[in-house]
This record gives sequence, C-alpha cells and structure tokens, in this order.
Amino acid sequence: MAQNLLRAGHEVVVWNRTPSKAEPLTSAGGKPAKTPGEAAQAAEIVITMLADDHAVSSAVLGAEGVAQELARGAMHVSMSTISVALSQKLAEEHAARGQHYIAAPVFGRPEAAAAGKLFIVSAGPKDAVERAMPVFEAMGQRVFGFGDKPEMANVVKLSGNFLIAAVIESLGEAIALTRKYGIKPQEYVEFLTDTLFAAPVYKTYGGLIANQNHHPAGFRMRLGLKDVKLALAAAEAVDAPLPLASLIRDHILTALARGMEDLDWSATAKLAAENAGLR
Repeated sequence: MAQNLLRAGHEVVVWNRTPSKAEPLTSAGGKPAKTPGEAAQAAEIVITMLADDHAVSSAVLGAEGVAQELARGAMHVSMSTISVALSQKLAEEHAARGQHYIAAPVFGRPEAAAAGKLFIVSAGPKDAVERAMPVFEAMGQRVFGFGDKPEMANVVKLSGNFLIAAVIESLGEAIALTRKYGIKPQEYVEFLTDTLFAAPVYKTYGGLIANQNHHPAGFRMRLGLKDVKLALAAAEAVDAPLPLASLIRDHILTALARGMEDLDWSATAKLAAENAGLR
C-alpha cells in the first residue's frame, strides 16, 4: 500500500514497529521516522495499517503517538481491522484535538494490495472522505462509502471477514466430503468456481485449500482468530447472535492448538480433512 502511494507521487513518511520492515520503502523514496508521532508531525494525512487494537491504540494514543503530534485540521485514516469500540474512541479523541478521523479498512490479500486492487470501505465526514480519495485511488480499485460515522466501516469489515471465515469453513467441509469419495479437490473447486460459486473469495480460498497451500501465510491464523472475536464482540454489543462465528472461533483455536500458528487461516480447512480421516 505504501509502495503504491510512492508510485503515485505522494510524499510518504514511514514508521514501522519493526524498523527493518520499513527499509524497502525508504529505499524507494520514503522518509523514515523513529516514532509514529514523528511521522505525523508534518503530515496532511496519517494512515495506520497495523495488526490489532493494541497496536493501533499504542501508535495513535500512546506516548509519542500520532494524536499528540498530528496538526489541527490534519487527518488520521485507520485502515486496520479494529474493533467498533476502538474506532469510536479514536473518533472522539481526534475530534477533541481538532483533528479529522475516518475509518477505511480494506478487503484484499497481499497480492491485491501490491497491485493496487484493494476494495476500500470508508466511513466518516463526507468532506474528510473526499480529501482522502487521492490516496485511496492509489491503493484500491474501488471505494465504498457507509455514512458519516467511522465505526460503520469497521462493522462492514468485521462482518465481511466473518463471511470469509464461513466460506473457508464450508469449503473445507465440502472438499473433505468429496475427497472421501475419491474426487480430486482441484477438479471439484474448478467445477464450483466455474458455475454457481464464481466469486473471487471461492476461487482464492478454494485453490488454497485444494492445493493445501497454506504457507507462507497471506493472513495468519491468529489474525483470523482476532477478527472473528471482534465480529462476535460487535454482535454482542447489539444482541445479534452469530452462532456460526462461535463455531469458527473454536475451530481456529483448535488449529492453533495443533501447531498451525504460522499458517494461513485457510488452513482451518485441514481440520475437516483430518476429522474425515484424510491426510
């Protein structure tokens, strides 16, 4: 995402919790920063893309964080998958400092990010979203708006990731069933994705599961657990039961207990195969 901002001609200041991970960006013209606050000092727009609530809260609201140094009238765009509650808190904290805040989480695996083909879900004040459009256009193929409350974008993202997890679960079970009858998984997935299930999510995850291609991880197992738990928390806040999400959470926990920590979250499909006695 940051590489695409550089290619589009934006001036980019880079901060990463692991400094070595920022080196490819600084080599490509990005300016390094020692702290998130330093990165925010002269910025018109600060984009955060971090793993979880703790990382985002620390980088934005912690000591030497973005909120302390971001100028009045400047903007924070949170593109991470975070909780509804944290998004609401960020909106309040930035407003109190005279700063703008929008949420804009993304859909798309690493290859889509590299190609600038992400789908971006945005929410926040209309004028702030319009200001951010040039950076969105550098990173994504389409932007979807969901109103002026930033947390609405987070609700959409969490519900979407829950649906992806449900696709992985159902594909894993269906492929295990057909394998038991001797049907080759690649042929089965080709049939599915050339007929009723031609959506990208079925093509991508069907291929990963059929070929047992779970490493290197495009989206690590523990991050999948985090997102399902955030979806459950969002659901609980409004009394909306997600029984399938509860099942998937337990299956991801089982996968972690079986040593799948470093695998892609599509590897939860291995549980269905193992339960069916398949190797």
